[in-house]
Amino acid sequence: MTPRQRLAALRDAGWLGDLDVHLAESMARIAGDDDPALLWAVALASQRTAAGHVCADLGRVAGRPLVDGAPDAPVMPGLAAWTAALRATPVVGGPGDDAPLVLDAAGRLYLRRYWAYEREVADEVRRRVAAAVALDPAAVREALAVGWPLDPTGPAPDWQRVAAVTAALRRLCVISGGPGTGKTSTVVRLLALLAAANRGAPLAVELAAPTGKAAARLEDALRAGRAAVPETVRAAIPERASTLHRLLRLRPDSTRAGVDRERPLRADVVVVDEASMVDLALMAKLLRAVPPDARLLLLGDKDQLASVEAGAVLADLCGDAPGFSPSFAARVSAVTGQAVPEGDAACDSPVRDAVVVLRESRRFHADSGIARLAAAVNRGDGDAACALLGGGAPDLGWRPAADGRAARERLADAAADGFGAYLACVASGAPPAEVFAAFDRFRMLCAHRAGSGGVAGVNRLVEDALEARGLLRRTGPWFVGRPVLVTRNDHVLRLANGDVGVVLPDPEEAGRVAVAFPAADGGVRRVSPARLPAHETVWAMTVHKSQGSEFDRVLLLLPAEPSRVVTRELLYTAITRARDRVEVWGAEAVVRAGVATRVERSSGLRDALWAR
Repeated sequence: MTPRQRLAALRDAGWLGDLDVHLAESMARIAGDDDPALLWAVALASQRTAAGHVCADLGRVAGRPLVDGAPDAPVMPGLAAWTAALRATPVVGGPGDDAPLVLDAAGRLYLRRYWAYEREVADEVRRRVAAAVALDPAAVREALAVGWPLDPTGPAPDWQRVAAVTAALRRLCVISGGPGTGKTSTVVRLLALLAAANRGAPLAVELAAPTGKAAARLEDALRAGRAAVPETVRAAIPERASTLHRLLRLRPDSTRAGVDRERPLRADVVVVDEASMVDLALMAKLLRAVPPDARLLLLGDKDQLASVEAGAVLADLCGDAPGFSPSFAARVSAVTGQAVPEGDAACDSPVRDAVVVLRESRRFHADSGIARLAAAVNRGDGDAACALLGGGAPDLGWRPAADGRAARERLADAAADGFGAYLACVASGAPPAEVFAAFDRFRMLCAHRAGSGGVAGVNRLVEDALEARGLLRRTGPWFVGRPVLVTRNDHVLRLANGDVGVVLPDPEEAGRVAVAFPAADGGVRRVSPARLPAHETVWAMTVHKSQGSEFDRVLLLLPAEPSRVVTRELLYTAITRARDRVEVWGAEAVVRAGVATRVERSSGLRDALWAR
């Protein structure tokens, strides 16, 4: 079998995609070279990028099968021989060349577009963390004393205070923390602090998040937090946030943004929430759009799932979060009035002074089952995770996975219990705000979209079960009470991927229905079903889609067997969506395998920012 035939066989068996094979054959044709070393490498680079990696790390595959688990997959050459063969072709060049593929000194092979994005992000981050900020520390201290006085009974140091001061003193600041650690309340205090330190000068602020749901939650948090700041600076804190796509004026039919270096945002401060969901390409476009003298504040949880598209940018930006340099720790201490510990003395990257990790959660008590389970999963402790799940904590539950009729009945019972109050709210004709709140009290989360325990099958099962129990009545596809998840941005309707609405009677036309969505002002927006962009039913949703949301109760449904999709980050993300209780349905082997598996996306960004 020729190398091309072997690639085709891997594609036909589902191990490679059509694009992977097409690109490999195209590069071989351009190079005039059917060397299998080139074919394998290009197919791998394409496949890795589609899987969320920025590049193909050839060192991890050298001497091993091209695709793990694929029967009869070709074994790759050693790294030295492989990279030498690639450099001898005209389609593979170094960072300074003009070839369509880039091979760096560490043996990472990039599609040139992704190498360019990575270099752009690395260069821009380094420029911003090195830039001086024209802000009088004395003015910051004065503003802190008025709007954020020290609490002698509080934690020392107050890391929210430290984060706000860090963001005030830098052009770029990354604030990472788990749910309830106060990331958005820190933003409220920061904006008030900057407004006070600016002595009344106007402050142009842009707020954004990757999805409509996350943007709405950011708005809610900022509106709630405004009451805690002095009235004199309250006007500096905006109440509206947009999706990143809307902020950057990105359109589905183009990779270009409407704002860039030549036409930047008109902003002094740009705040992006849920930054773990921002992929490499989007981050590059964001950095182009933020004016050089503006502050960029990225909020997120470095331990959550990374973006669906290529890159794990927030995790790469945070690195190992080594803590401040001695000089910057002293500078922050002088402004905050609290001793701030120095970080790892062995780290000399300037990025360290732009990263703050918030530690104390106000959503979960440190001794709660949810908090302890999340911590066990994060540190990769499968024994502790399983012990906690089976330990009878009131906010945790665990059922082993099962197939067959009994399992379907248990799932039907769980759906009726979880959604019963919501459907009763719908049936009573309650105001939409009450309906939205009732729906967000419970959600089923799945690791997969298809297959055993996947979203598609679970949604069908739940709907059948709820109708069989008389909790809903399907009169067609647009029945009252159907929850809908938007899966594609629509700028005209002001709907974004991730927005959740509910089918309710249309008050303006008897006998008709409309899909109701929460509005930014706390009201409701109604959209005709005929105008709705791509969407799906959402009794259950993937863990990826749940990012930026929180629910009172979560039921996590895991596949019957260990899966590459079930990772430490996925489990942590699912667990921390719950405010009051999380229940996991899955076999112990699946839980343990997930806790032991970390998402490691191949990229050179972390090395570019943190290499010693």
